[in-house]
Amino acid sequence: MAFIELPMFIKTEQECETHFERWIYVLKNMETLKRMPFKAQKAVFEKLGKIVDIASLSKDEREKYDESIKVYRDSLAVMEFSKEEGIKEGFKKGRIEGETNTKEAIAINMIKRGMPTEIICELTGLPAKEVTRLSSLFN
Repeated sequence: MAFIELPMFIKTEQECETHFERWIYVLKNMETLKRMPFKAQKAVFEKLGKIVDIASLSKDEREKYDESIKVYRDSLAVMEFSKEEGIKEGFKKGRIEGETNTKEAIAINMIKRGMPTEIICELTGLPAKEVTRLSSLFN
């Protein structure tokens, strides 16, 4: 097991060379920092800066912030649900249209072979009016 004694860490911000040293520097100086050091060097330090900013909010500001985060997350959940429902509805509609188009394609092939309307209706399930409409396209 290893222990780190923060008071023994005496490097300045400019002397920190590794991410480990930067983390120790930030931890040691967290309460006295006016700005987050190393922000431009690594995304994780940017995130740490945001956490520090949130922690410094007043009680009222923190409540407003928490509420805005809740509203944002609720909006994301609603959009994700709507997206999933839209995909389901699209697949359902596509299946129905695909079946109709397939029935029409079969009926057209039967019409081209000269089969009677009654037989085409019976085999495809299409109404006689639709078979007649399709027949008129080829006469």
